[in-house]
Amino acid sequence: MTEMIVDTEAETTLELPRFGTCTFRDSEVIEFPWGLPGFAGLRRFLALHLDGQENFVWLQSLDDITVALPTTDPYSLFSDYNPQLPLYASSSLDIQRPEEFILLGVVVVGPGAEAMTMNLLAPIVINLRTRVARQITLETGGYAVRTAIPRKAPTPAGA
Repeated sequence: MTEMIVDTEAETTLELPRFGTCTFRDSEVIEFPWGLPGFAGLRRFLALHLDGQENFVWLQSLDDITVALPTTDPYSLFSDYNPQLPLYASSSLDIQRPEEFILLGVVVVGPGAEAMTMNLLAPIVINLRTRVARQITLETGGYAVRTAIPRKAPTPAGA
């Protein structure tokens, strides 16, 4: 006789002001036990990937649904990005192996999306195993809070 595994985790559905209807499970929630600078009371977030914005991960707050932070992989935009995480980052997040975590940089979009910057000084570190995250201020490397994101030149017509 074959055992049948039944997934009993309940789903929650929310209507988000920016993104519309969103259904998720508790196991998808990312916890920020230390909060985020400027959003100290917000602890629970979802990572949303939107059609047409494949390079971005939106961190949608579940504690205040009006808050959603655009983030992206800093390595995809800055080939020379080489952060050295302080020891407290791996110990406080219980990171045991490099493949257990990802880094995201918070993106600030200027008026009309003419200019965009990324916070390379304080990346968000997410433990993929535990789904616990923390924004970590780097102690070395000389990175800035607002580093201009390079713009790609438009593709010429007919190319």
